[in-house]
Amino acid sequence: MTRAATTERVVIDRHTGLAIYGIDPVAYFVDKKPKAGREDFELRYAGAVWRFENEGNRAAFAADPDIYMPRFGGYDPIGISRGLATPGYPALWVINGQRLYLFYTDEARAAFIANPTEVIAAAAARWSAVKSELAE
Repeated sequence: MTRAATTERVVIDRHTGLAIYGIDPVAYFVDKKPKAGREDFELRYAGAVWRFENEGNRAAFAADPDIYMPRFGGYDPIGISRGLATPGYPALWVINGQRLYLFYTDEARAAFIANPTEVIAAAAARWSAVKSELAE
């Protein structure tokens, strides 16, 4: 089975190396909201530094990052569906089908919520092409 690390390009802050601005990706699932990760609970994965609120969240991510990483590497699925790699913001998020999605604007988030199946299918169809344009 292919792992996310081999197929995803993750949104990374080029100044800090942090994925999703240092927000704990597991917190979206456990706490139902974004929470800042801590420097003393970091993990390097998929070319990024991921931060976690606690050891339990770090361990959960390490055991199966595919579950917790934002789909499309944290890029907005609405943008991806249009062929654009637009980084999503951790405060604009949705969990759909047990996957985390991040969005660039409130409008993009609302468009996704209105028809997630269509947006996901369109983004998945374009993701390979968009991903190939991203710098490694």
